[in-house]
Amino acid sequence: MQPRFEVADVLRKAGAAIENYGLNTWQLRTLYAIKKCRTAELGGHIDACDSCGNLTVSYNSCRNRHCPKCQGNKREDWIQARSTELLPVPYFHLVFTLPDSINFLAIYQLKIVYDTLFEATWETLQRFGKAKQMQMGMIAVLHTWGQQLSLHPHLHCIVPGGGVDKDGQWKNSRADGKFLFPVKALSKVFRAKFCRKLKAKSPTQYEQILQELWQKPWVVFAKKPFGSPKSVVEYLGRYTHKIAISNHRIKNIDEQNVTFDYKDYRVSGFKKQMTLTHQEFIRRFSLHILPKRFTSSVRPLGSGVKIRHYGFLSSTWKRQKLKLL
Repeated sequence: MQPRFEVADVLRKAGAAIENYGLNTWQLRTLYAIKKCRTAELGGHIDACDSCGNLTVSYNSCRNRHCPKCQGNKREDWIQARSTELLPVPYFHLVFTLPDSINFLAIYQLKIVYDTLFEATWETLQRFGKAKQMQMGMIAVLHTWGQQLSLHPHLHCIVPGGGVDKDGQWKNSRADGKFLFPVKALSKVFRAKFCRKLKAKSPTQYEQILQELWQKPWVVFAKKPFGSPKSVVEYLGRYTHKIAISNHRIKNIDEQNVTFDYKDYRVSGFKKQMTLTHQEFIRRFSLHILPKRFTSSVRPLGSGVKIRHYGFLSSTWKRQKLKLL
């Protein structure tokens, strides 16, 4: 069922006023692409039926990774590729989240903060894997938003419940397969590694938020293992090509405001509605437009990539050894 309202409708309502919202050129370029998606402005093509002769005009899509209308096909192609790589072992879903004290820096130093998040997460898992003398594997997907479109950087990670030993053989992290690593220990190591890396990359900014970064405990969330390989694929479909807000969540747009649904996780995910002005909605949406070099392509340890594969799930390892494993 087609949604009644779209992000593009908000952009059209705002019109030329978007130029005065304080957005950078890359954000503006992205918003204009979304606004033109599947309209005559991008051109189109004619599909003709060989049997009945019926003609249908289809407008071209913008193919922008932030567009709510352009992620479906990419998601399905990516899922099909990953479904051939699943191992018959337990898989875990971990979420590594940055505290809100980092948000101010993230707005102005997106690439540093997000690359550091990936690096610290992988090095944390590597450390626990090495303690058990095995090479870990991980697929990590960057999300930057909360339900209210606020800035909330976190990584959704899919981690097989074990690794590869020095002889290239599979080794479970635990015999029962119900547990990966202690989350409190993961959280402490993750914070230490992130802070050390941030201090090296951006020492002045690190000193400004040093106290806040260490004031509260950081939390790594770990779900129970997936029920089956099929469950892993379904999870991938929900998270890999998500954007800040889908068109289906937008419930009304008038001349001044936008109303959309959100889940309040402070009260068990109860569904509520929020109303924002066009400007505030666009400002929040633009917070989640990733830097130019943050593509959704897959490269091992690739800097500037939204979806990254590590360890024995990296591209090089998979080509050479994954089938044998």
